[in-house]
Amino acid sequence: MNLEVNLAGIKMKNPVTVASGTFGYGREYSELIDISKLGAIVTKGTSLKPKAGNKPPRVYETTAGMLNSIGLQNPGVEYFAQNDLPFLRKFDTKIIVNACGSTQEEYVELCKILNTLDIDGVELNLSCPNVKAGCMAFGTTYEGVKQITSSVRKVLDKPLIVKLTPNVTNIQEPAKGAEDAGADAISLINTLLGMSIDINTRRPHLANNMGGLSGPAIKPVGVRMVYQAHNAVKIPILGLGGIVTGNDVIEYMLAGATAISIGTGNFISPDTSIKAIEQIEEYMRKNKIEDINEIIGKVQMN
Repeated sequence: MNLEVNLAGIKMKNPVTVASGTFGYGREYSELIDISKLGAIVTKGTSLKPKAGNKPPRVYETTAGMLNSIGLQNPGVEYFAQNDLPFLRKFDTKIIVNACGSTQEEYVELCKILNTLDIDGVELNLSCPNVKAGCMAFGTTYEGVKQITSSVRKVLDKPLIVKLTPNVTNIQEPAKGAEDAGADAISLINTLLGMSIDINTRRPHLANNMGGLSGPAIKPVGVRMVYQAHNAVKIPILGLGGIVTGNDVIEYMLAGATAISIGTGNFISPDTSIKAIEQIEEYMRKNKIEDINEIIGKVQMN
């Protein structure tokens, strides 16, 4: 059986990656699982300069999901290059760095640095708040996505994956914006904007009031958006949102994803991604599938 997939020029031994923000830089999980078995690791969101993140409480568990408002806390790209990247390079897996920023200029400067590092690709996080546009996410419009992707494309030779926000009316427009600007792939969905209130204090559970909803609760939205994006663009899709089993992976791939990322599932059980790979193999044996690429986009609509 062949599980190898090609995501934007990144040849992965299998379609399973771990989602940004849920796996850190791999150190903690490496003590619990063999991370060399993963197709790739998508790092924690990394910015040009260190970020302290939001004040706590920053995480709250909801029905079939989780709200978070971490605020992209990270040590910055210089620290990553000197300390985390050498550690990650010890493992036989692809390394994709999630890049975040608060201005277009920050994204460009960050990607100039990432272009010099020994990494396999960049995931451009366009769900970040744009401080020059009232903190609206960069990735909500065709033009907004096209503009920032184009500026990054000029300084980045490595495979570029543009991560799109699901908090839009029509996901196909931002997806087209990424493709038209030269992105090699898109990833979706990022978290859905959500809120939870403590009925006793009458205050939101998160200090930042609202946060990103992830986990199994959002999977149907993710599958729908991947399907819609797959029918709008020709570039590959990295699908994510609520994936916790191999069957979830297959569902996303049938909708059009070439590879997937497991996020909140890592918090449920550290070996979720490894089990998902095993479950994919079981599915392929049971259904006599020799090449996992055969199922990409092969959903049969009613």
